[in-house]
Amino acid sequence: METKTLYKKLTSVFLNWLFLFIVWNAFTSSFQAQEVITGLIISFLLALFTSRFFDCCSLRVLHPVSLFYSIVYVFVFLIALIRSNFDMAKRVLSPSLPINPGIVKFKSKLQSDFAKMMLANSITLTPGTLSVDLIEDTLYVHWIDVKTDDPEKVHAEIAQQFENILLKIFAE
Repeated sequence: METKTLYKKLTSVFLNWLFLFIVWNAFTSSFQAQEVITGLIISFLLALFTSRFFDCCSLRVLHPVSLFYSIVYVFVFLIALIRSNFDMAKRVLSPSLPINPGIVKFKSKLQSDFAKMMLANSITLTPGTLSVDLIEDTLYVHWIDVKTDDPEKVHAEIAQQFENILLKIFAE
């Protein structure tokens, strides 16, 4: 087996093991020795059998810089979520506000499928936008108030704040 392939498989098993163990601890809420040991064993066995299905990231996501930008991403997402909720509330409470719905497209600079999925989900979770399709690097988004159809301006308006941070988290 090639060294790079073995490293990727071991990385996948380790990341899945770590994630499953964190989930185990979150659900059990117990740090007694027998609970922790049971969680380590069960999460390891699950990681061995399921890691081939969940292969999204490398160990790079555990680098302190990536972890820092992951936390920053949560705050940027929450701010975008709050702003878009206020905008949608204003539109609902003032029906006279003009809306200009439509589907816009732009190209993403993200390389990994997982990062693109995170971008599309972040766009969908902010009210007023809905990711419709992702074809290779082109993302199609339904926007409740299309301000422009220039792909660069659309990218700057909808996705750039998320994408800039995701590029730092998933840098290879």
